[in-house]
Amino acid sequence: MTDFLTLLAVPMAANALHFPEFSPAIFSIDLRFMGLGVFHLRWYALAYIAGIMLAWQYANAMLKRPTLFGGKSPATKDDLDDIMFWIILGIILGGRFGYVLFYMIPYQQDVIAADPLSVIRIWDGGMSFHGGLIGVIIAILVISRRRALRLLPLGDIAGVVAPIGIMFGRLANFINAELYGRKTDSAFGMIFPEGQVPGSTPPAYDWNAGQWVYTGFEFARHPSQLYEAALEGLVPLVIASILIWKFGALKKPGLVAGLFLLMYGTGRSIVENFRLPDSFASDLPLGLTMGMILSTPMWIGGAWLVWNALKPKPLHRID
Repeated sequence: MTDFLTLLAVPMAANALHFPEFSPAIFSIDLRFMGLGVFHLRWYALAYIAGIMLAWQYANAMLKRPTLFGGKSPATKDDLDDIMFWIILGIILGGRFGYVLFYMIPYQQDVIAADPLSVIRIWDGGMSFHGGLIGVIIAILVISRRRALRLLPLGDIAGVVAPIGIMFGRLANFINAELYGRKTDSAFGMIFPEGQVPGSTPPAYDWNAGQWVYTGFEFARHPSQLYEAALEGLVPLVIASILIWKFGALKKPGLVAGLFLLMYGTGRSIVENFRLPDSFASDLPLGLTMGMILSTPMWIGGAWLVWNALKPKPLHRID
């Protein structure tokens, strides 16, 4: 069996690209003399910070142009600052809660039983986009009620800027060599340092040697993180931006938010055919993946928002 797998792997890997050999850390500071170990400023963290900051700036730029919304901006700069705080909190708490709810409780109960505190150790990895989306929705609901702001226009702003954070997040996944794709012999194949654990578990990076650790057979895989960065981030960002700046889409409350949900659900469902499912959730029926299943409510909600935004409005009677 070993010889057979080797024969399969060699031709597949021969013409494939190799994962770029860069460190996942921008720089490291040795604090062991203080008993604090080694601090690593990772590209992963910087990507999330950059995504949030750019989204913040883009949202602020839209609010400065009331004509985009039909004459009056739905929020002030102070409102936006408050909104972003709650959204960041929603992303973190919702993303982790979603991972525990959608992945750990159904598939990793043994992990929770052996170490109950694992559910809160967010630094060990494990974030769900769909959980983060729920957290963002709750945050927008809370802040719209607290500050008496219109809900749908806030959702539209989020629908425009969310792809920025998603795109940077997927690029961060690529830098971390995690959530890579299924095996392929196509020209897009790339050999990732897969580490010891099969599936999308992040591989080992030898910080002492300053290099990735390759183990086992070198299979070419789809760089699905880059597919997701494009289809879940870049494409929705470009389409939404054209619609709001050229066609006044923000004047129809709920339209952009609905289109974002539809575009993300479509992009995610397409990429799921190339992305390697988590090893503990790879036996779902009908060839479905957890990402496809969790995207279904996005299709439904997005379709309703678009329909509600585009349906003819009743004329007011004038006596």
